[in-house]
Parts: sequence; structure tokens; C-alpha cells
Amino acid sequence: MANKVLVITGATGTGKTTVQDYLVEHYPVTKVITHTTRPPRPGEVDGRDYYFETAESFEQNHYLESVRYAGYQYGSSREGLADGFNRAQFVAIVLDSKGAVTYQEQLGDEAVVLFLTVSDPESLMHRVTRRGDDRLMVKQRFASAEYQRDLTMPLALQGRAIQINNDNWSQTKVKLANLMRTLHAD
Repeated sequence: MANKVLVITGATGTGKTTVQDYLVEHYPVTKVITHTTRPPRPGEVDGRDYYFETAESFEQNHYLESVRYAGYQYGSSREGLADGFNRAQFVAIVLDSKGAVTYQEQLGDEAVVLFLTVSDPESLMHRVTRRGDDRLMVKQRFASAEYQRDLTMPLALQGRAIQINNDNWSQTKVKLANLMRTLHAD
């Protein structure tokens, strides 16, 4: 059986983190730990939540994708993938659709892209506010070009990604079980 990177993508509120947490809890899957130059928040642990880097140490890694956000660098590296594969055969990472395309291009068949959707995009606002996100930040996020981009599967992923409608959590879990059975058979 080959190592696989489960790349979970889709618009805000489609359940990306919920799917990742479920896979980690119920299957031989571990999270890819990503890198950042921002300081740790209270309770965050280096090597568990992120690899907390200096500007200099950040540059020493080999990134599949990285971004500067609010003055800090964030990225996922080949070193982070290798560390994840030392812990489990399957690793999972939540990325925006642009990052998912990069992973697909860079890793080919090693990347299994899950594109999450919901039937009613209007319900996404309710999901996100219900989980406690700040209303102003939510409105800004939903007005962004990135949110609009992540609502539909990018052309580069069509025919390659697995689209999962996440309207019904019980049905989503069945789809995830079928996926993991298929991956174990490979």
C-alpha cells in the first residue's frame, strides 16, 4: 500500500476540519503539521499545532505551498509530509482550492483530493456563525474572492478530485469509509 496525502478542500463551512478530525480519529490517518512564523497562541505546542519557525528557519524547508498572511509566513513542506508518513500511512491536510491544485500538480497520484460541497451555499453562513466565528470576520470572508473561488471545484481538479456533498454527516461518514476501504486495497 502506498502512502497517500488526503487533501481536504472546499468553501468555508463545508466541514473540512470536521472531516479531517474524523479521519484522524477513526482511521490510520495523521494530520500534516504545517509551519508558521507567527508566535504560538496560549496552549499551542510546537510540533503538534504547527512547527513554529523564525524567519530564517522557515526558509530552510522545502514547501509545496506557502503564503504570507497578516505579516506571517505559513506553509506546508515536504519535511512535514515525511514526518507525517513516519507516524501513519495516510496524512491529511486542509487547504484552500488553490493549495489543493498545487498538491495535485506536485504530488500526482500520491495526493487524494476531497472537494467538499453543500447543496445550499446559503447554509454555509449559518454553519460558520453557529460554530462561534466573529460575525464581521465571517461577512468579510464570505465576500472574498477566495471564498467565491472555493465554492466550485477548480477546472484543474475536475476528473481528479473526489467531490463529497456534506449535507448529511451520516452519509458523509459512509463515503469516507468507502474511500478508506479503497485506499487500503491499493
